[in-house]
Amino acid sequence: MDENKGEKGFVIKDRRMFDEDGKAREDAAKDAEDTKPGRQPEQKPEGAAQETKSEKAEQGKEEHYRVPEMNFHNFILSLYTSVIFNLGELADPVSGKKEKDLQAAKQTIDILGMLKEKTEGNLDKSEKELLEGVLSESRMRYVKESEKP
Repeated sequence: MDENKGEKGFVIKDRRMFDEDGKAREDAAKDAEDTKPGRQPEQKPEGAAQETKSEKAEQGKEEHYRVPEMNFHNFILSLYTSVIFNLGELADPVSGKKEKDLQAAKQTIDILGMLKEKTEGNLDKSEKELLEGVLSESRMRYVKESEKP
């Protein structure tokens, strides 16, 4: 008989907010949310059938956008995305063009700084680390972009 039958193993998750290039990981906010005390990871029912690509195509060509849960992590990441967009690092989804707006980027960075100041002492460890990391990264990217001719 197998003595380990019925025992659950463990999972190691990379909870860093940024990859080696300094870019925000897409799954970082979800990982942080899943590890909050009292929060159970999202589980699918055992009998749930997986949809295939052909089944999705049959339902219609239009894909529905799933709105992410609004929490502090997602809010900060949305501001960070705004900074990256305004620094010209992301293309406009409609036009496909990358355009810089350093004034808008600076304003969003200032908003992040204000949030850091006003929430001092009221954030949990992961929220504080995310905000500090995003603010630092945003400031470095802004300085780099503003020095370009």
